[in-house]
Order: sequence, then C-alpha cells, then structure tokens
Amino acid sequence: MPEFYYKARNPRGDAVEGRIEAASADAVATQLINSGITPIDIGEAGPRGDFVADLRRRLASRRPTLEDLILFSRQMYSLMRAGVPIIRALTGLADHSRNPKFADTLHDVVASLESGRDLTSAMSRHPDVFNSLVVSLVQVGENTGRLDEAFDQIGRYLDQEKDVRDQVKAAMRYPVTVLVAIIIAVGIINVYVVPQFVSLFRSFHAQLPLPTRILMATSQFTVDYWYLLLTAAIAGVGASVLYLRSEHGRYRWDRAKLRLPILGDILLRATLGRFARAFAMTLRAGVPLVQALTVVARAVDNAYVGDRVLHMRNGVERGDSLTRTAAATDLFTPLVIQMLSVGEETGAVDNLLDEVAGFYEREVEYDLKRLSSAIEPVLIVFIGGVVLLLALGVFLPMWDMAAAARGGM
Repeated sequence: MPEFYYKARNPRGDAVEGRIEAASADAVATQLINSGITPIDIGEAGPRGDFVADLRRRLASRRPTLEDLILFSRQMYSLMRAGVPIIRALTGLADHSRNPKFADTLHDVVASLESGRDLTSAMSRHPDVFNSLVVSLVQVGENTGRLDEAFDQIGRYLDQEKDVRDQVKAAMRYPVTVLVAIIIAVGIINVYVVPQFVSLFRSFHAQLPLPTRILMATSQFTVDYWYLLLTAAIAGVGASVLYLRSEHGRYRWDRAKLRLPILGDILLRATLGRFARAFAMTLRAGVPLVQALTVVARAVDNAYVGDRVLHMRNGVERGDSLTRTAAATDLFTPLVIQMLSVGEETGAVDNLLDEVAGFYEREVEYDLKRLSSAIEPVLIVFIGGVVLLLALGVFLPMWDMAAAARGGM
C-alpha cells in the first residue's frame, strides 16, 4: 500500500504533518477529515531519508499483545456506545496506538471500510492480529446491530484469557529461574573451576574415583569443544522452532505438553476452561452451533484440543448430540458431560458452559497456587544430585590423598 505525506491544520488551527498508508490520496483526505483535521496538501511520499528512524520503527513493530487487543475492545465498546462513527473511532485509535504494527493494521481496516468493505471483511484480512473468534463475534454484532455488545464480550473474554495466562507464567517463573541458574552454575564450574583441579588430580598417579573421572571428562570436553556445543545448541533450538511451527510438530507438542507430570493436567484444564468460555460466548452471541465449534477450535490455542473440538463438530454435523460428541473426545470429566446434557435438555447450553468454565478456572487457580509446593521437592532432589556429583568429584581424591598422607606418617 502506498504511503502519502500530508500537511494539515488541527481543530485548534495548528499546522501538523505526517505520513499515512492508504489506497489513494482521497482515502487520506477522508481519514484526516474524520479525525477532525483539515488537509492542506497531500502527496505521495518518497523513500524515507531517515534510515535510523525507519529502523527504529521496524524494531519497535511487534505483534499486538493481549493488552493491546483488550484496550482496543474496551475503547471500541465505549466509542460505539457513545455513537461515534466507526471510521472516526478506528482512525483515532490508530493515531494514538503505542504499537506501530497495530496502528498500521487499524489504518488498513479503515482503508478497507472506505473502499466499501464491511468491518468483518476488513478485520479478517489480518488473521495474525484478529483471530477467527474475534472476527466471528464482530460479524454477529454487525448483523444484529449490536456491535458495541460484541466488543464488550470480546474485551471480557480476552481479559479472562490474560488472567489465566498470567497465572500460569507466574507459577512457572520460580522453577524456570532455578533451572536456568543451575545450568549456568554447572557451566561455570565445568569451564573455570574444575580445570584448576585437573593438574592436581593427575599428579596423584592413581586411579581416580568414578565421579571425578566423569567430572574431568565433561569439563575437558566442554573446554575443548565449546564451539561444537554452542553450534549444536543453536542448531537444536532452530530446528525445534521450525518443527513446532509446522502443523505436525505443533500438534505433537500440544498433545505431549498436556501429558507432562504435574503441569500437564493444569494446562489441560486451563485449555478446556478457555474452550468452554469461548463456546458459551459464541453461542450467546447467536453464532450457529457448527460454526461456533469451528471458530472455537481455532481459538483454544492448542492444536490437539482444537482437533478434538473439530471431531465434535463433525459429529454434530452427522446428527449426533453435543453431549455424545463431547463424551467421545475423552477430554471432559463426567461432571462436565452431565452439565452439557442438562444444558441441551433445557436449552441453556451457554449458561452451563459458563459454569463449566468457572469450574475449570477455579481448579486451575487452586492448582497453580499449589504448583510451587509440588515442584519444589523435585527441584530439591535434582539440585541435590548435581551438588552431590560435583562434591564427590572434587573432594573424593582429596580425601584419598589425605588418607594416604596419614598412612605414610
């Protein structure tokens, strides 16, 4: 999309200038007028002369976070409730966004609206920013004339999503920090500490204990072939990232992490809580059942669970009930299956799904509070084993030397 340079006057009469990406000069003029700015001169911009400024902008450009989307949803809800025209609202939010990529996205949405597209089509052009759940709720809001309520629901859902993710990150911060510290400490000991004892140990001219030999061999290999280890680590990380970005790799990893000891069960319940909350919200908004399952399968952020949800959709399309298809996935507890059955019988599936989401979220919150106490014994045993190996490797030869010295006296 071309970039245009403009000079204009703001509502106070002050001169302003800047650059805007738009389909045409007319689209730039419309954006400025809707923002309350009177254009004076508009022309197609040439290449930017300030390479440093352009580089900073590119480095600062990052994918919009949940905080950006939550703030956007709440602001759009307030602006829609106040009766502000949608193009003017989006233009104002884009001009004041702190995220350059998000600002560019909103400007492109505005340009699409000005070219005749509806908001749903304009937002669906940016799947990396607005996922299928957000787009579907916006579509329902447009069709029913309740766009403000749609943005309110989106904001509430994303806010709850952020709370769960923050709780998981907070619970994992301690064990991850401890493991990283151990790895760094072992690396420093291997590279700098153990080599100081090697010449002393070799002067014994005796068979060294097994822990000492293991420690010396590890240290020698690290010092001699550190570049190979570094290359292997970088290659391993790169290969892992590429594999996890593939469809097959993401599916295998998402399934494996749900089976991790201690943490896997928490991740599974958090994902199912996200599914229940999103499913309830889409049904309440009026999205058809089959379409709602398709949308939610993409919104759960887990390829394995998403695949199970798509199996539920296929079962519903064949004529099975929601309860039977949910039971066939082997994901839900009997209590949840029972609540879904009652919801189908009473026609209040959305309300009971909210209860299911609340049930899962309370369990996850309780387990996350106990996570540190559950992981601490494992970490203590691991740290103790590492320290024991290091201590035996360093001190056993010294004890043997001291014993030999006492025997020769």
